[in-house]
Amino acid sequence: MRSRITVTSVAGAVLALIVLAVLLAPWISPYPPSEQNLAQRLAPPSAEHWLGTDNLGRDTLSRILEGGAFSMSVAALATVLTCLLGVGIGILSARRRGWVDEFLTRTNDVLLALPEMVVALFIVAALGTGFGPLLLALTVTSWTPFARLARTLAYDVSARGFVDAARVLGCTPRFIIVRHVLPHLAAPVLGQATLRFGHLLISVGALSYLGLGVQPPQSDWGSMLAAAQPFADRAPLGILAPGLVIFTVALCITLLGQRAARMTAAPLLLPKAVDA
Repeated sequence: MRSRITVTSVAGAVLALIVLAVLLAPWISPYPPSEQNLAQRLAPPSAEHWLGTDNLGRDTLSRILEGGAFSMSVAALATVLTCLLGVGIGILSARRRGWVDEFLTRTNDVLLALPEMVVALFIVAALGTGFGPLLLALTVTSWTPFARLARTLAYDVSARGFVDAARVLGCTPRFIIVRHVLPHLAAPVLGQATLRFGHLLISVGALSYLGLGVQPPQSDWGSMLAAAQPFADRAPLGILAPGLVIFTVALCITLLGQRAARMTAAPLLLPKAVDA
């Protein structure tokens, strides 16, 4: 039987290849990422340098592999932290209600009204550049969509009959949240997380492009875009390569996340059996 190649399978293969290449970068990079060779600055693609070199003669491919470790790890960690923080706040808001719900909802609305990039710029400028401040800035500015989604879904699930039955049988609030509420949040939150990962990856690139990410000689995809921009007419691949990688990773993880959310959504619509 002939197997069918789908968009999702292609996206998974491409993403796996990129992640594997980034993880193995110290061993497979053709040159040290910071090694300069001014005699070959802005060299075009060749057998020696597959993606050419930058304005200091550094190998573009080696720097993309090195930069991927920073860009993808910040985006991935920020996605996990914002998901955990937002879902926790959303469930707390729906569970406690009253003034707690009102306070958290109004805080959410205020943060949603503020431009995320402006707030992130302020936090990074105040705390300094690097991995930690960048991760904190993205986490603080990105948890609000998860909180709103989790609050709405938690309200909906809490009003269903099987949750009322669990309360009547004496199930604790923690048991109800873990066994009944969280499983119904899994698929929508997963879809939101994949979209958020792509957004955060672009945000990491934008902040690094402005000089608020890693500092030379270390590289990441955003700083590579900034360094290559003045020489885009002479070495266009220097700016196209990191930009294309950012786009490809964000697209692949979004396609995979949407597929996973669709696969898990149907079973989660069925109520869990109540364990008395």
